[in-house]
Amino acid sequence: MKKLQTQVSIQLVMIIGLIVYIVWQEYDQPEGIPTRQAMMPGNADAFVTTSNTANPVSSDLIPAYKAFVIRTPEQLTFAGETFSLAEPDLRERMDRELHVNANWHSNTILLIKKANRWLPQITEILKKNGVPEDFKYIVAIESGFDEYARSPADAIGFWQLLKGTAKDFDLEVDDEVDERYDPIKSTEAACKYLKKAYEKFGSWVNVAASYNVGMRGFERRLEAQKVDSYFDVLINEETGRYLFRVLSVKMILENPEAFGFYIPEDQLYTQPDLKAVEVTESIKDLVAFAHEHHITYKILKRYNPWLRDDELTVKRKTYEIMISQNPTEQMATARK
Repeated sequence: MKKLQTQVSIQLVMIIGLIVYIVWQEYDQPEGIPTRQAMMPGNADAFVTTSNTANPVSSDLIPAYKAFVIRTPEQLTFAGETFSLAEPDLRERMDRELHVNANWHSNTILLIKKANRWLPQITEILKKNGVPEDFKYIVAIESGFDEYARSPADAIGFWQLLKGTAKDFDLEVDDEVDERYDPIKSTEAACKYLKKAYEKFGSWVNVAASYNVGMRGFERRLEAQKVDSYFDVLINEETGRYLFRVLSVKMILENPEAFGFYIPEDQLYTQPDLKAVEVTESIKDLVAFAHEHHITYKILKRYNPWLRDDELTVKRKTYEIMISQNPTEQMATARK
């Protein structure tokens, strides 16, 4: 009997604790973060907040997100091409990627932070080359804005370029220099690929799909199934998810607060001032070169990841090595 009373008491305490937690969640929300009711499906104002992120809650932990159900859009636009999500297959594929990325909090928070550093530079290169701005979001899903990203197939860098593809589009790849690791030069190379693919397919949506599976691979699938659109072709799961991953990241990065991400401006990553040093002669010791420019070898490699060895052999080419001007990244002797 006493054992039964003890069990009942424990269950009662647990129930009371649960009630207290629910009430706290409902009424003790930090300023600007939507309540659970606002996040429920069917609420027309699910994405509306009154946040003032200039004054985050004073704490070591900054409120940044809430998990919630997202209303899937009826139609979307990518690179100027608008399409409907009325077909259940397309709607469910988009629904999956929206919820994966909006609720994969650690990954998405880091994407938002890194995007602040890289998207302005990538956007400028895309515009200069006549490629729609939406293609900048491919970098987010290909590499997570990680210039050191490497796939099991040995695709490397921001745009995950294979060695042969990189050389086809004028990037240098050898033991000392691998320009796939250079965010700027690899973006230039990716633009050449994307424009060539557009000449073949005439649709930027199809171009995006071909970036994942390859131009010839995508073309073969279209021909075999007698269709001409990514939305009508039966294809492998990775490519089938690909465009919808890009679109979901686009939606989140364009308006992170609408998806519950509140990142104070001082928490976003930024690019420091960099000075370009032209190199026309071989460098036998990059450690010594770094010290001559008042930075460590670590900082040299941070802003020049394309340097793959501790020396650089120059053959009829001029290189630009970027030197950080951030005082905190200068060697101690240079700060005095």
